[in-house]
Amino acid sequence: MLKRVIIQAAYGLFLLVTGVSVVSAASIGVSPVRATLSADQQVGAITVRNTGTEPMSVQLEVMNWSQQDGEDVFTATREVLANPPIFTLPGGGSQLIRAGLRRAPDARSELTYRIFLQELPPPPSPDFNGARMLMRVSLPVFVLPALAAEPVLQWKAARTSDGALKISLANIGNAHIQIANFSLSLPGSAQPWITQQASTYVLLGQSHDWILPANAENPPLPPGAILQLFAQTDAGDMEADVLITP
Repeated sequence: MLKRVIIQAAYGLFLLVTGVSVVSAASIGVSPVRATLSADQQVGAITVRNTGTEPMSVQLEVMNWSQQDGEDVFTATREVLANPPIFTLPGGGSQLIRAGLRRAPDARSELTYRIFLQELPPPPSPDFNGARMLMRVSLPVFVLPALAAEPVLQWKAARTSDGALKISLANIGNAHIQIANFSLSLPGSAQPWITQQASTYVLLGQSHDWILPANAENPPLPPGAILQLFAQTDAGDMEADVLITP
C-alpha cells in the first residue's frame, strides 16, 4: 500500500477577496517516502500516485540538502537525477520515477539530497474564478558511504533565562538521524514527565534545539538533575541520561 505523505500548501500569490473560491490541489501518495542509494545500488525507484480525481502535472527537482544553525539549506545539484523530470498524472493514476546517482559515494560520510515534487498550474479556464492551491512535496535521498554509516548522538539539557527547558541534540556521527518523538522522565519515575512530538531530521555534524516552555507540567529542576530520555528514531529506539546544566 502506498504510504500517503500528503502535504497541501499554498504556493505563490493568493487572492483574499470575499466571494473568491479557493480550490485545493489533488492529493498525492508516494512510496517509498525516502530513497537510499549506494555504490551497489545507484538507482532507486519511487511510485507517485494521484489519489484525487483531477489530473495533475508534476515537475521534479533535486537539491543538495544540508543544514546550518538548525535550518535546512538547499542548493542546486546534478549529482542525483530524477526522471522523468515532468509528467502528468490522471485522476487515480500513478507514475514510476527513478533517482540515479551520478557521482561516487563519499568514502566516510553520508550524502543527503531531496527530491521536490512540484505541482504545476493547470491551463487557465475561463469558467474558473478563484485561487488554486498547488502542492509541493519533498522526499529525502540518502547516499551511503563506503564505510559503515551511523549517527552518534549527544543530548544536553539546560534552563533558559525565562525558565524554559532547552533540549539539545548534536549528531557527531557520519549519518543522519530522524527523531520521531521523545519523552523525558524525572529521576526515579517510570512515567513520562514530558512528551515531545518531533519528526525532525538532524544531519551529520549538525545539531537541533527544542524549547519546552515552563509551565505546571514543566517545573524548574536544579542544575545537576538527571533526566531519563527515550526517543523513537529511524535508527531504532534510543535511551539516554540527560544532565541539566546551568
